[in-house]
Amino acid sequence: MKLKKYQQQTIDTLATYFKEARVRGPKVAFEAITTEEEQAKRLRGRGGVYRPIKGLEAVPYVCLRLPTGGGKTLLAAHSIGLARDYWLEREYPVAVWLVPSDTIRRQTVEALKDTRHAYRRALDDTFEGRVRVFDIADFTQVTPQDLRAQLCVFVGTIQTLKVSNTNGRKVYQDNEFLEPHFSTVSPNTPGLERNEEGSRKGEIRYSFANLLHLHRPLVIVDEAHSAVTSLSFEMQQRINPSAIVEFTATPKDRSNILHSVTAQELKDEQMIKMPVVLEEHTSWQSAVNGAILKRAELAEIAATDTENYIRPIVLFQAQNKDQEVTVDVLRDHLVEVKGIPPEQIAVVTGNQRELDGIDLKDPACPIEYVVTVQALKEGWDCSFAYVFCSVANISSAGAAEQLLGRVLRMPYAKKRTAAALNKSYACLNSPAFQDAVRGLVDRLVDMGFEESEVQDNIEHAQPELLDGMFGRQTKPRPSFSVSLPAPVEELKGIELAAPNKVKVAPDDEGMARVSVTDFPTPIEEKAIFAQMPEKHHGAFKEGLERFKEENKLLASPAQRGEVFVAPRLMAHVQGDLLFADNERFFEYHEWALKDHSHQLSEREFSVRQVADTFEIDLDGDKLKVEYSDQSEQLMLDIGVDGWTERGLVLWLDRKVRDRFIGQGELVSWLTAVVSHLINTRKIPLAALMRCQFVLARCLQKKLETIYDQERSKSFQMNLFAPEAQPELSFENGFRFFDGMFAGVRMYRGRQSFPKHFTGSNQIPAFDGKGDDGGDGEEFRCAVALDSLPQVKHWIRNVSKHPNAFWLPLSGGKFYPDFVAELVDGRTFVVEYKGDHLKNDPEQIAKVTIGELWQRQSGGKAVFRQVVKEDDNMDMRAQMIEAIGG
Repeated sequence: MKLKKYQQQTIDTLATYFKEARVRGPKVAFEAITTEEEQAKRLRGRGGVYRPIKGLEAVPYVCLRLPTGGGKTLLAAHSIGLARDYWLEREYPVAVWLVPSDTIRRQTVEALKDTRHAYRRALDDTFEGRVRVFDIADFTQVTPQDLRAQLCVFVGTIQTLKVSNTNGRKVYQDNEFLEPHFSTVSPNTPGLERNEEGSRKGEIRYSFANLLHLHRPLVIVDEAHSAVTSLSFEMQQRINPSAIVEFTATPKDRSNILHSVTAQELKDEQMIKMPVVLEEHTSWQSAVNGAILKRAELAEIAATDTENYIRPIVLFQAQNKDQEVTVDVLRDHLVEVKGIPPEQIAVVTGNQRELDGIDLKDPACPIEYVVTVQALKEGWDCSFAYVFCSVANISSAGAAEQLLGRVLRMPYAKKRTAAALNKSYACLNSPAFQDAVRGLVDRLVDMGFEESEVQDNIEHAQPELLDGMFGRQTKPRPSFSVSLPAPVEELKGIELAAPNKVKVAPDDEGMARVSVTDFPTPIEEKAIFAQMPEKHHGAFKEGLERFKEENKLLASPAQRGEVFVAPRLMAHVQGDLLFADNERFFEYHEWALKDHSHQLSEREFSVRQVADTFEIDLDGDKLKVEYSDQSEQLMLDIGVDGWTERGLVLWLDRKVRDRFIGQGELVSWLTAVVSHLINTRKIPLAALMRCQFVLARCLQKKLETIYDQERSKSFQMNLFAPEAQPELSFENGFRFFDGMFAGVRMYRGRQSFPKHFTGSNQIPAFDGKGDDGGDGEEFRCAVALDSLPQVKHWIRNVSKHPNAFWLPLSGGKFYPDFVAELVDGRTFVVEYKGDHLKNDPEQIAKVTIGELWQRQSGGKAVFRQVVKEDDNMDMRAQMIEAIGG
């Protein structure tokens, strides 16, 4: 299963941390990674200070923060292989997987044992199917052979290990079934608990805790918020972890947050249904009625989705037994007052488990309403849940955030055609609008979303109320409505023609009332009339034309249908005209691994044996590989007599294999590498086998260096060499349009930008200090750009967005901050960069490609890197100099 971009980035950050921690230690590695500019921006002040676990300072402990719906458990499965390769350096490690409840424990064990499940496939792919999964209560089933020759994962709750008195706790008790595991353990091995009474008094206790201590497990903490830091020092010493990785949406203050994922990233990857559409009600009966009506509306829309079956479901949160609207009261209201057939309702409480064994995604399943209090707050997952309705006061409902999370998951993890199916809905019982909004914001923040992201992802029928509450100054969008003599069903299809701009609902007489909430583009307008029966064209067109005339000054250039195209850099490669993308160039680039040295120098890789330790030099870094202590000896599955050069080569081939290199070519190169180390450098095979993981990392780094060299050759040859044939193309250019950055976080500040191409309501947020991205230097650069009389209109470019403008780099893509069209027709591209980075090598590469783009334009394009001040020129003066005043 291919990971989403944000998931891969999370895993890559963890891999980098383990690599750095292996050489420099957990603290230095953490602080180095989390203080880098991009990572520090992502962490928003949460990084930089590492807090080790007392007594286990050499044990890496980090937290990965992903909001609800981000796939934490899948990433936890992937993290085991990373820990093996970059930290543990054992072919088959032991993992203890801790979860917060028995319900999730059972679900996790079931998923990890199912060879068809994505979690298990992630483990099988990494460990070649040599995986065993145990409920922690079944630890007696594990054999010494399992621990030597397979990944062994033990799943339990944090409460299983968190105990001060070990009496009655099976994991700490002496157990004769575990005796074979201790047959080769020295009686003097430190750190193990001894029997305090009986015939074996004073001897090593055959306990599961002692077995874990010997094998130094990797500890995965899945959704057990701050469980690690709350565990006692005594318990941590008992299990003797080699590393601890926590996955959570809501880390606590003492968690070492290594990487943080935003709600926007989940939304961009189509993992969650956002924004949340808020309806506040002054009584619980009204909230319930609103939820029922919303579900019916969504069901009609879902019936038009021909790609996938969706049956929208309402999740009701009832009050506790000692309050007014209990589960029974709510269910009776649904049946007796609202006329809902009983078979469409499922009640899920501690005693009533009416969803057990039910597949809610089965088209034959009749359930459309689920009533609970908090029984679904953990482990329940059905992406058909669209509407969350709380009859309690959400601002004081302790379990509300977990229940609300049940309606955020996107069906099939893929954006739906109908805009309404890409949103989730909250019908809340609250005495005041402000209470409902604040309660919803608090609950989403509790689920791991940033407050500024939440504010941008709440919708309401009256957006000006939200703007006023959050202090936003977004200009109200113009709108108009017209009633047409037709049933709602006859005109409902026109909503698809202009999502988020056209709404069809019944008027006071039950006829169709068509509301236009923003300017439709010419293309959208044409689609609306194509969907609308011709007999209604006259009345609607009359209202639309009057609306456009009255508000013509408010329409953005994009909404008026103006064309804005920025030329794209192209290149002729072997007779083909290609987008100037080095990934494409590399596909045409001919090179061979054999042309690169297979020799690892003394500086790149050097091994010295000192007593029971190998000391390894790696490009100036030093690390130690200890192999004599008891836990390491237990992991050895093969004797020195069985080690061969060929075996090491094939093992390395599996570790460093790459899609650009054929296996035969790689094996040949690796054979030469190993032969050189053994026969020329005289490093014993035994030493290489003991250090095989370190050697694999060293070779992986060497291959990456080779790739960088070849990519640089390809890039230079196709764009900058004398024979290169770059050119600019408007025909294949980047086209900007209304709604092109829909769904990204928008600027909500007070500054007006009248020249922004998509309008003042559609300006992506700037990188800056404020939550609205409105007081940083990039924001001030935008103010200066908008003020230039030479500028006709401009767009705030969004890094890595599929619709954004970009220029190629040797190792990726460069997304400048602003793209403008000048009054004289030229394209003006502006990249803002802080003074401290203007001479950074990466920034120099960006300027170089920007200047090439400008040169190839024949005077039709201008590129400028702008800094806060340059030769006594402020930002505005620098731009005027570039385009000519």
